[in-house]
Amino acid sequence: MSGNGRRAWLFTGQGSQRKGMGAHYADLLPGHWELADRLLGFSVREACAADSAGRLRDTRHLQPVMFVLNAVAGLVRLEREPAPDFLGGHSLGELNALFAAGCFDFETGVRLVRRRGELMARASGGSMVAVVGLAPEQIEALTLADPGDAVEVSNYNSLDQTVLSCPRAAVAGLVDRVAEAGGRAVPLNVSASFHSRDMAAAEEEFREYLTGVPLDDPRIPVLSNVTARPHRPGTVAAQLSRQIRRPVRWRESMLHLAAEGVREITEIGPGRVLTGFWESALAEPIQVKPQSPPEPAPPRVPVPPPPPPPAASASTAPAASPAAGPARALDLAPQDLGSAEFREDHGVRWAYASGSMFRAIASTALVARMARAGLLGFYGAGGVTLPELADAIRTIRADAGPDARFGVNLLHDPEDPAHEAATVDLCLRHDIRSVEAAAYLRVTEPLVHFRFSGAHRDPDGTPVAVRHIVAKVSRPEVAEAFARPAPAALVARLVADGRLTREEAEVAALLPVAGDICAEADSAGHTDGAAAMTLMPAMTRLRDDVMRQHRYPRRIRIGASGGLGTPEALAAAFVLGADFVVTGSVNQCTVEAGTSDTVKDMLAGLDVQDTAYAPAGDMFEYGSRVQVVRKGTLFAARGNKLYQLYRQLDGLEALDAGTRRSLEETCFRRPLEEVWNLVRQRYVTTGRTDLAAAVERDAKRRMSAVFRWYFGYSTRAAMAGDPSERANFQVHCGPAMGAFNRFVAGSALEDWRRRHVDGVAEELMTGAAGVLERASWRPAGSPRSAR
Repeated sequence: MSGNGRRAWLFTGQGSQRKGMGAHYADLLPGHWELADRLLGFSVREACAADSAGRLRDTRHLQPVMFVLNAVAGLVRLEREPAPDFLGGHSLGELNALFAAGCFDFETGVRLVRRRGELMARASGGSMVAVVGLAPEQIEALTLADPGDAVEVSNYNSLDQTVLSCPRAAVAGLVDRVAEAGGRAVPLNVSASFHSRDMAAAEEEFREYLTGVPLDDPRIPVLSNVTARPHRPGTVAAQLSRQIRRPVRWRESMLHLAAEGVREITEIGPGRVLTGFWESALAEPIQVKPQSPPEPAPPRVPVPPPPPPPAASASTAPAASPAAGPARALDLAPQDLGSAEFREDHGVRWAYASGSMFRAIASTALVARMARAGLLGFYGAGGVTLPELADAIRTIRADAGPDARFGVNLLHDPEDPAHEAATVDLCLRHDIRSVEAAAYLRVTEPLVHFRFSGAHRDPDGTPVAVRHIVAKVSRPEVAEAFARPAPAALVARLVADGRLTREEAEVAALLPVAGDICAEADSAGHTDGAAAMTLMPAMTRLRDDVMRQHRYPRRIRIGASGGLGTPEALAAAFVLGADFVVTGSVNQCTVEAGTSDTVKDMLAGLDVQDTAYAPAGDMFEYGSRVQVVRKGTLFAARGNKLYQLYRQLDGLEALDAGTRRSLEETCFRRPLEEVWNLVRQRYVTTGRTDLAAAVERDAKRRMSAVFRWYFGYSTRAAMAGDPSERANFQVHCGPAMGAFNRFVAGSALEDWRRRHVDGVAEELMTGAAGVLERASWRPAGSPRSAR
């Protein structure tokens, strides 16, 4: 089942087993099968395939066999596709969901399930009956009317299927009473009545066993069978022991997923029983979050004091979120906005990304926090050395987890193409799957090398690129270059150099250079100052034209960036057809941003008119511009003066004495000859001695190199927060910063020290959903678009 929404993986439990199950996994991950065999003392693969010893009929052995098979299946799937938004498992399957969420390692999981099976197998004398065709209130009446108080609900599976437990001697009478009520009862072939009072001893012993097992909190939300809600921090052990005795609240779990925007589930394990329960939940007339009775405190765990009321947030401000109730009361949710394929390809919850800010202002802390929140962030690799970039990638993965989804920036530098190629090589070595390409005027070999490394055809022949380029562009002709297949001559050179295989080259001829093209309107950093209202329609029409010509297997996605500082701005972008949004300026004024507190204080005080345009230091000779903070700094005026002089004069020698003195005293704070020596030294130390000699012989190029030094110097001064250089601070920023400041005025987020990058995303995306909800807008293909 598919749709425009979030995804969940659901693991089957005991009862789904059959001989011959899992044959297509038997040759995969052999180390896991072998470790399980050593721990259990028998061949798990043989039990799955032939079960000559009858282990699939014995709870002690069946439970670990099912766990191992489901665990391998989940690991294989995780290697092939993005992690889901939610995990769940029916009874035993919940332990597979917790394993997939990183709560314990494989060996611990096998030991846990082996002990669980042993304890549950000790109970005897009970039986279970599946009841079909009775509503929940009829089931309740049936159990309350039981004369011996021996009938219990073990599984609330769906609206029309419930599993009851009772003593074996009471099965015949229960079947008759179900028939009298208009339902049908089917006795199950089980050795005991699971999830009933018969499991009280097993619950207690398993609780004691778990006290010696270290369990982490889930990295992905996992639904508890006990509460039908995701496990809260620190509760995994308590809920796992209670789960043995308590009924499985599967129907409520499915309704919760539906209310959270899940539109696609994958059943992992033998059979399709859970898929049927999911489809039953979706078919219910009202899909709301079920109201559950208060849960008693887990045994031996003190009840914590109630949390303080939440601090005021921007999403409660009337101008941004007039819906005064909780954000989840909205019919339209953040996960409904934008492209489901974007979320799938990048492995994230929302069609939202935090853009790169060079020199690691988009820091490791910022990107890791986005990844932990299930959102895409791009590390600001521009101006960062290759060893620093390698360390940054390792840091992000150590902080957010080895499977964290994040991206790296590729910033085009026409003067140093070797660095671009080396950056791509490093990204490939570290298996980076997404890059944000910025400041490109044409497609380059390193870009194509990255995009199609690992490209292949699916078994049905569909071309697939496993790596993704988000190309930030502000001109249609550049967008078109990214939207078309890579030039054949360029691909041929990559094949000849051994950087692409012939199969990868064949795929390159069938797919666009970038599957995600971000229309960059009036933004921070490099910008042409375009208006989103004109740029977005031009880009979407261009995309549609190219798609008609090339008929790619997947639609090119058009994103929006620039000016995105309020929920209304994001809502407008989605209305204009954005498949995703990329924010920039607003993330620079968060706790995690890698710049100085002095700069953040400046940014938090900006209004929408407090920015200006200045030359771009990395593309100085081309006349490219960046948008920067104007209030409190003279950088924009001084940068524009340098570009004016460059255009008018042939070299530094042509400067008159007064102008030269003014530059040395205000901009450079040192003689220009000293600046040139610093530039030349940098060329030499980075292995570009020939370039240093060529620049020194050309007066115009030497002038440009000296002037460009000022742009790097002004950035370093701002990032260091040097108060003596405040007038020279270069801070890339667009008017979205001022708009965001107005949006959060009067709320807790007015103080930037309470702004976190994922919290900013939450405010903007939830607020945008609210704006569109009030406008009765629906994304194309939304299952809720018909009313």
